[in-house]
Formats: sequence, structure tokens, C-alpha cells
Amino acid sequence: MTMHQATGLAILGTGRALPKREASSAELDRTHGYEPGWLEARTGVATRYFCDHENQIDLAAEAARKALDEAGLRAQDLDVIICAAAVPYQPIPATAPAVQRALGIDDGQCFATDVNSTCLGFPVALHLAEGLLGNARYSKILVVSSEVASRGLPWEAQPGVAGLFGDGAGAAVIGEGDHSGILAAQFATWPSGYEACTIGSGGTRFDFEKEAELFAANSKFTMDGKELFRLTAKHFGSFVSELLERANTKREDIVRVIAHQASPGALAHMVKICDFREEQVVNIAARFGNQISASIPFTLDYARKTGAVRRGDRIVILGTSAGVSFGGLVMDL
Repeated sequence: MTMHQATGLAILGTGRALPKREASSAELDRTHGYEPGWLEARTGVATRYFCDHENQIDLAAEAARKALDEAGLRAQDLDVIICAAAVPYQPIPATAPAVQRALGIDDGQCFATDVNSTCLGFPVALHLAEGLLGNARYSKILVVSSEVASRGLPWEAQPGVAGLFGDGAGAAVIGEGDHSGILAAQFATWPSGYEACTIGSGGTRFDFEKEAELFAANSKFTMDGKELFRLTAKHFGSFVSELLERANTKREDIVRVIAHQASPGALAHMVKICDFREEQVVNIAARFGNQISASIPFTLDYARKTGAVRRGDRIVILGTSAGVSFGGLVMDL
């Protein structure tokens, strides 16, 4: 079989971070007055982690330092920082400059910017980083996704949705490599599902002064699981087949699938509709919950550190995001 040429993008190091507080579903059942076992039965998530004293920048910096350590680099060696989070630290300015400052990188020594593709932020940022590599100015790029999902969960209106999520961060340091890189990338959007996952407030949609009640009512996350399931069931299998065809890669060539950890049920559904073997898919959703954009890089680092993937392996990174978008990369590590 003729293989496509990898682009030369190399993952030099990865890292992940969690807040200290572990919140079990049993604890949350007691906190919210559910019957024992209700939340885990509804979500499939046994544990997740919530920030008490940490913030989004703390998590991002910790994951970034671990990735830099593995790469054998200092923060000052970075040329670019791309922060790919679904919910920023604040609307303005971007989150990445705060990460640069937390890493101790001086003024003017780095370019720091954000990408927001919600749960697909990390693979989108990798795809963008690929285009920057080879430029004489950009040879070491940090991609970091950090989320504090626990700040806006709909515990009263949609407890089965709220119980899916956890906080965390994942990061990767990107450079050039001879025998690694992206073989194929594919992203597509179905805006018919625009309302299926939303936090309406915080932008220009609702006026805080004139529409205070609407602003408050739309300040928490909402999700229409049935609409997401419909779009995914109808389109995601063929989307993945097209991605693999573009990479001239068969399913048996894939060592591991690094997927967005939407929920244990969503991962099981993905295995079925995409015709993967269950053991190909790294599945840690029951332990850490859905970490939004941090989910994919967190899972990648977990897979690398536990030996589930090794240098030279062919992987596929897959996910869905609010909007609704599908995305994937076929990569040689």
C-alpha cells in the first residue's frame, strides 16, 4: 500500500494537569440529593476533578511545563503559544498571553494567541501549527487546552448533562521531525446543530445592562443530546471513512484512536458507527469526565505516558464540537 508522506510535524513532549479535588458520582449524588448510584448510572462517569483553589491558567501552565520538560526545552525556547480552550479565562484579552506570563516568558519573546473550536480546539491548533513550522521564525510551538467546566454546569436544569464534565488541561510541544507528522486532516461543520450546545452569555448576544435576566438565564451550559446524536449517527461514520481514505490508511493500520472523551456512551457509539475495534480507542471518560477542549490532549498524554502509543505509531485524533463540527487528524508519531 502506498503511504502518504507525513508533514514533518513532531510532538516533542506532552503533559496534563488536574485540580486536586476528585469528585465522585457518589459524592455528587449526596450533594444534589439524588438516589445513590443515580448519576453514574445516568452518565457512565464515576469520577471527575473540579477546581477549588486552582484556576484555568494554573492548569494550563502545569500541563505546559510537563510538556516542556519531556521535550527537554525551557519555556523561553517557545516561539508560539496557541491556547485552544472552549471557554476562555475572560472574553478579552485572549487566554494565551496569560499562559505566556505564567510560564515566565518575557515581553516580546513569543507570540501568544487563541483558537476556539470548542472540543476540537487541540486538533485544529495542531493543524494550524503545522502551517507555521518551517518558517524561520517559528520552530517550537506550544499547544495547550485548559478548561474549568465546573464553573457553568446546569445542575438544576440538566443534571445528567452536568455530571458528564470535569476540569483539566493538556498540552503538547510541537517541532519539526523527519519521519512523523500529519498524513491527513479534515474538518467540517453542520450549522443546523448550532443550538445543540450553547453558553449564550458572555459575548454580544445578550446585553448585560438591558437584558439582565436573559444574560443570567443563558450563563450556564445547555446541551441537546438527541440532536447531537442524530447528526453524529447520520454523518460521523462516513466522515471518518473519508478521512482515512485521504490518508490512504486502513482501520487496521491505526494503533490507537485518541478521541474526544464526550462520555462513555458516546465513545461506545463512535466505536460502532466508525467500525473501530474497542481496544483501539483510548477510553478514560469514566475516570476523568468530559474535559471539553482539554479532553483530546489530556488523553494523548495519558496514552503516551502509559505506553498505549509510542513513537512511530500511527494514530487518529477524532472529535466533535459545538457548532456542530467534526474533525480528525491521521498522524504518525
